Amino acid sequence: MAIEDLISSVPTGLWIGGEERQAASTFNVLDPSDDQVLATVADATAADAVAALDAACAVQAEWAATAPRKRGEILRSVFEAITERADDIAALMTLEMGKVLAESKGEVAYGAEFFRWFSEEAVRIAGRFTPAPAGTGRILVTKQAVGPCYAITPWNFPLAMGTRKMGPAFAAGCTMIVKPAQETPLTMLLLAKLMDEAGLPKGVLSVLPTSNPGAVTSALVDDGRLRKLTFTGSTGVGKALVKQSADKLLRTSMELGGNAPFIVFDDADVDAAVDGAILAKMRNGGEACTAANRFHVANSVREEFTDKLVKRMSEFTLGKGIDPASTLGPLINSKQVSTVTELVSDAVSKGATVAVGGVAPGGPGNFYPATVLADVPADARILKEEIFGPVAPITGFDTEDEGVAAANNTEYGLAAYVYTQSLDRALRVAEGIQSGMVGINRGVISDAAAPFGGIKESGFGREGGIEGIDEYLDTKYIALTR
Repeated sequence: MAIEDLISSVPTGLWIGGEERQAASTFNVLDPSDDQVLATVADATAADAVAALDAACAVQAEWAATAPRKRGEILRSVFEAITERADDIAALMTLEMGKVLAESKGEVAYGAEFFRWFSEEAVRIAGRFTPAPAGTGRILVTKQAVGPCYAITPWNFPLAMGTRKMGPAFAAGCTMIVKPAQETPLTMLLLAKLMDEAGLPKGVLSVLPTSNPGAVTSALVDDGRLRKLTFTGSTGVGKALVKQSADKLLRTSMELGGNAPFIVFDDADVDAAVDGAILAKMRNGGEACTAANRFHVANSVREEFTDKLVKRMSEFTLGKGIDPASTLGPLINSKQVSTVTELVSDAVSKGATVAVGGVAPGGPGNFYPATVLADVPADARILKEEIFGPVAPITGFDTEDEGVAAANNTEYGLAAYVYTQSLDRALRVAEGIQSGMVGINRGVISDAAAPFGGIKESGFGREGGIEGIDEYLDTKYIALTR
């Protein structure tokens, strides 16, 4: 489909109660490769948020009472609809977010999988029935839908960060309002249209693009009818949302920032470690909360690892994501380019060496090259702050204990990566690392069938796996007499 036809096929109004509505004002969505306007979309207000919650509440009881099999079949239909339109969705995602087409196609496959996985989990919501130990009656435990939910999703994965929340919510019998990031609302609006066409009942999903997220969020969080808030984004915003949600004691799930260590031990297969490093660092152009943020490499293999990583990083071709020849697209905006530039400059000023890259090319667009920093000192900001860009800082260690200590030297705890050929070491280190997820000899760990989430200041709650649906279910105990 031509780009103009693709853009024109996307709803640009608010999506409330299964219908497109116009708003009093609009805002522009920009292509990060050249900052040109892609589309103009409706700008939701607090009043629009209340209207969306009205729609969600109107159908909540009916949707929760819908047979699990029926809910599962609808989710399966959504999976098939996404798969059928995969190329169009990928192209749209590349246009508004910047990532190369191959990355967008990977996200479409990954994002769709949450609807397939949770279509199967919808019919497996279990309880229990047991005799009371004292012999006085029976204990019946059931699970019920939490109720209307509000999801705030980020710009870096415009499809998957929404499907990871919608899949389990709809499978559990919850309605949901989604506020996509201001930078990337088009993918979510197209998804809403596809879900409507696939048979999702009207009112079960609303989508509110907005340039004023504070007003929209406050209107929903302060309304006693909302029962759950789920957020993916920065730790700072997550903390503020948790505080804001406390007054109504909302159920909350927080998938927040990361500072993932990538540890290469002296017994690692270095070539395999470099392959994994490219995946862990450069997936999504480095704009991922699970991206390898700092590379702790045993000093005995550090030079070899660095040389081989530099060679691989130098092979990336910077360009527009929609161009099939590009292997690295732009960052999301100029602010992110400035952030990455500042972190690299700070590391260099403290003694790090730029082994490849390290300088934004300038000109139109928000580009930054694949970069490797060698000999990064411990006090460099880039080892402590989330980079969200294609920069790999390398530092060394001597002993296993030093490597684990360096990995844990952060307030975050989302993902970690370990390369070693020793099973004993792999298990020992995985257990010692303070992280919600650990990849052993692999650079990509996300899987719809596995629980995704972190500890410490990376948040709480899990998305995906059999654990994911529990975030949208309340447990009820019913006491029965003998």
